[in-house]
Amino acid sequence: MAIRDATIAIDFDGTVVTYAYPEIGEDAGAVPVLKELTGNGCRLILFSMRHGKLLDQAAEWFRRNGIPLYAVNENPGQKRWTSSPKVHADLYIDDSSLGCPLRFVDGVKRPVADWVRIREQLVKEGFLD
Repeated sequence: MAIRDATIAIDFDGTVVTYAYPEIGEDAGAVPVLKELTGNGCRLILFSMRHGKLLDQAAEWFRRNGIPLYAVNENPGQKRWTSSPKVHADLYIDDSSLGCPLRFVDGVKRPVADWVRIREQLVKEGFLD
């Protein structure tokens, strides 16, 4: 049985899309996994260094791909118990985090998150069936 109601902070560049900053890269294979997570009741927070119009473009990428976001660069639920700017989440998925599985894509200068292996980890940890 999958963990329900988890809050997951998701990085953007190099994680859900290939790294092409300030442009938006190609889907890194994240779309079906992110849809599966939200379908299981998980809340996704876009957690990105992008700001202004560039952040708006990243949020729009989620909308275009039919992936609902709970929040962007904040967790509204934590405001009642802390004023810390650090986003609280049950899980963080970021290509820069230690242990995040990566893969190389032809023509892209940086590795990207490997969503096949991330999904395997999500199943193992109980976030997905």
